[in-house]
Amino acid sequence: MIVTRTQNLFLTLLYICLFSTVSYSVEPKPTVLRISTFNIEDVRSQDLDTAEDPRLKQIAAIIQRIRPNVILLSELTTRIGQEESNADRFVRLYLSVPQADGLKPITFDTFTPYTNTGFHSGFDLDKSGFIDASPPKQTKEQTDAGRVYGNDCYGFGTFPGQYGMALLVDPRLNIQEENIRTFQNFLWKDLEGHSAPMNPDGSSWYTPDEWEVFRLASKTFADIPIRLPNGQVIHALISHPTPPAFDGPEARNKRRNLDEIKLIRQYIDNDPKLYDDNAQYGGLDEGELFVILGDLNADPTDGSSLDRVIITQLLTSSKIADDVFPSSELKIKGLDSTDTAHFRLRVDYVLPSVDIRIMNSGVWRLPEGELEFPSDHFPVWIEALVPASSD
Repeated sequence: MIVTRTQNLFLTLLYICLFSTVSYSVEPKPTVLRISTFNIEDVRSQDLDTAEDPRLKQIAAIIQRIRPNVILLSELTTRIGQEESNADRFVRLYLSVPQADGLKPITFDTFTPYTNTGFHSGFDLDKSGFIDASPPKQTKEQTDAGRVYGNDCYGFGTFPGQYGMALLVDPRLNIQEENIRTFQNFLWKDLEGHSAPMNPDGSSWYTPDEWEVFRLASKTFADIPIRLPNGQVIHALISHPTPPAFDGPEARNKRRNLDEIKLIRQYIDNDPKLYDDNAQYGGLDEGELFVILGDLNADPTDGSSLDRVIITQLLTSSKIADDVFPSSELKIKGLDSTDTAHFRLRVDYVLPSVDIRIMNSGVWRLPEGELEFPSDHFPVWIEALVPASSD
């Protein structure tokens, strides 16, 4: 075949273009994410029947001001057996509508895991002498009937799904639903080094039959992988351990809080004995990026949690980035700048893995006296620089 001068020039240019594409392709860049956690205090399905609830409008306005890419909402009732979750209803009715002048709508994809709260065990777990497996009439205030029912559930709740949680994710990111892992049914007795509640005389608080079926998570623990536009995957590790309170000398809630947080540590350390709700064993693989999110109900130095568990299990882990002590510049009488709840403790956390750089962080508050804050917790946020995937 005879190649003309024009054809030769064309082939030369084509080669240069192809070579340039390979040699000078754009490398994936790190991604900046704003990641937050916010306990919105016992929001129930009936609260979302309209778009006019004043407290929810205020919560939505706060989120529209923070503008997170990823946010965990705690104490949002899990809507059982309904096609539209409460998280989706909240996004549709409140977040997708500007809540004040100058605020822009914000939308999210959502994931709501099932929770142990309000699901009755069939046992007298609190040793009250009463077992009533029928949920009482719902009231906003705690009642004796509610406590009798809730204390005998796998996780305290006066009806199934109360105090649930949902992860909201920027639609430009991608929740990898097929790889989500949940640990709702993981048994307390199967946690390596667990701290079982004991009576003062040394006997077990729970009977053998109770201990055989007792679930560790008061809500659940879940690993929700999120793929970023640059190809990187970050694992959102969400949970809401029980408060280390409302018990007796057996310390059943304090010990459970301790072990729920131990579960997080064992998961990031890839303990092979852990098993999820699909009978898959182990935790995170070495080198996976993650962020621990939630109301962990434990302060590093104050409060009633055992063994300074936040420090010993999480903040001293070599796999977690150095604590940056998120704080608020707005002073509120009686609160430290790092307190994340009105009850004067730091209990809410956004803790990324060591390879993620924290560029900024904060505890979001309203100026004292401006408005009554719509929750007993404040949202915590970080600005995170997530490295690109090396694959």
